Amino acid sequence: MGIGTSIFLLAVGAILTFALNASIGGLDLDVVGWILMAAGVVGLIMTTLVWGRRRQVVATTEEPVEYRRVEERRDVAPPL
Repeated sequence: MGIGTSIFLLAVGAILTFALNASIGGLDLDVVGWILMAAGVVGLIMTTLVWGRRRQVVATTEEPVEYRRVEERRDVAPPL
């Protein structure tokens, strides 16, 4: 689940919990809203943990670059 999906679940859950005052037969929209908000928070935490680990792995696997300068001299006669 990505960050966008997690924020979407949080928003929809908050709307169902706090903004709507309707009831559907046998379904409590407040409970559904709380469940969606909890899923959004869990998804946001999991996404943050996964992205944090990716950045650590990339940063630790980089090796320093070594540059060498090679010069060729053409003014010296070749050996006989």
